Amino acid sequence: MRNRLALWCCAGVVIAANAAAQAPVSAPLNVIDWLDAQPTPSTPVALPAPSEPAVADSARVPSVTVAPLDGEAPKRVGLAPATVTGLPDTLWSGTDGRALAQQVRDMPELRVPALQSLFYTLLLAEALPPADNAADFDLARVTALADVGALEPALALMEQANPTQNAAHFARYMDLSLLTGTENAACATLRAMPALSPGKAHEVFCAARAGDWDTAVLQLGTSRVLGLIDETQASALERFLDPELYEGEAALPVPSRPDALLFRLYQAIGTPVPTRVWPVVYANADLADTAGWKARIEAAERLARHGALPENRLLGILTHRQPAASGGVWDRVSAVQRFETALRTGSPTAISKTLPTAWRHMRKARLAVPFASLFAEDLSKIVLSGPSADIAFDMLLVSASYESAAQVFPARALRHPLATAVAAGSAPADTTPLIGTAQAIGAAFADAPPDASLIAMAQDGALGDALLRTIALTQLGGAGDVAQLTTGLATLRALGLEDVARRTALQVLLLEDTQ
Repeated sequence: MRNRLALWCCAGVVIAANAAAQAPVSAPLNVIDWLDAQPTPSTPVALPAPSEPAVADSARVPSVTVAPLDGEAPKRVGLAPATVTGLPDTLWSGTDGRALAQQVRDMPELRVPALQSLFYTLLLAEALPPADNAADFDLARVTALADVGALEPALALMEQANPTQNAAHFARYMDLSLLTGTENAACATLRAMPALSPGKAHEVFCAARAGDWDTAVLQLGTSRVLGLIDETQASALERFLDPELYEGEAALPVPSRPDALLFRLYQAIGTPVPTRVWPVVYANADLADTAGWKARIEAAERLARHGALPENRLLGILTHRQPAASGGVWDRVSAVQRFETALRTGSPTAISKTLPTAWRHMRKARLAVPFASLFAEDLSKIVLSGPSADIAFDMLLVSASYESAAQVFPARALRHPLATAVAAGSAPADTTPLIGTAQAIGAAFADAPPDASLIAMAQDGALGDALLRTIALTQLGGAGDVAQLTTGLATLRALGLEDVARRTALQVLLLEDTQ
């Protein structure tokens, strides 16, 4: 197991025995914290032995299912076992892998951190594979992780899924290896199994990486004449193979479309592609200490918005040194640094002067939840008043410590009955004044019914599919469709995801203008 995985906070998930029950689950579990602590790959969770021998209920000859023994059997693929996620071992086994893959591909952009966390939990969960087309589902999981910037978990999952089983898996494995700078193993596989090749450009690159320069030059020349390598790739490979020949010449133009091999080649020839213009997975390259501080900040913030970077690492980059400029990102950095300094002093006056500005900047940058996760608990131990106490109350509510907000700020809890009730898992006594999003959330925690088809799906053994659909439904609700928000939250609760439902509702309610 890879030990450098990015951090996400994931909620423990337990399917309720009665699908309509509103039983809360345990406190959130952190999948990546658990992964980082493990020196070796996880092993399947042992199933309990039956308490007594199986007994037939008739004398009829049972039906026998026949399957060929050739080919690779589907395998359990996942980085977090059931003991961490709380998910049942049959999470995926009742649904066809292609259907699950389509649900993953159709997932809308998740802008609510609590839903991001649940989605990551599902993508990383170790469970029995789908009965059919498991490879399609594994590839979709890996792609989804890469799409949100979770580069190293995506590569670890791909390695588990056997990247050599077909060309599509190997192409994804090669891309991930190129982006992590660990392409030697992938290149060795490519040279041993050329039928898996994603393209001639990769073969040229891998020949050069193996030190076989003559073969690389020959392949490049032949492939270029035959039109098997496009001009952009050929130009980059030429400079990679013979950099001295192009000294003093103008840099190559930035490629028009994202490509992992070109990205690696441009790095190697000394003209790295600006990652801010490419998908978020490329931002991982700018986290390196060799990148400029501004580039590191921008990359860290992009990844943190997708839940693909630990809050502590984000803070470490934001506070790396004193900003030497102002405006834009530097104003946000200065605000966070001044607040952190004030918090360390423990002075309510200093905190009151710096917290509102820092909170405003982090909300605007869609980083309010990471900011709250870092500082809400410390703020709860300091006696505050006025606007700073209002902000601290909101920060507690959007953090994992939401249940303590009413005890820490009882007066503010009385003035915000809906948020206080949701944090306790109930509806306010009077829902009459509520409108819009507030009304939708109040209904979900009152008597609104869940989506009956999703509950039936979960009861029929397709829990994973039901959860994916519920996440998508709830996200669409959080983006403005109040009817779907009510149904989505009610369904999360009916499926036993009480903590996820509460955190989602509070984050949508309090951060609606930034979602």
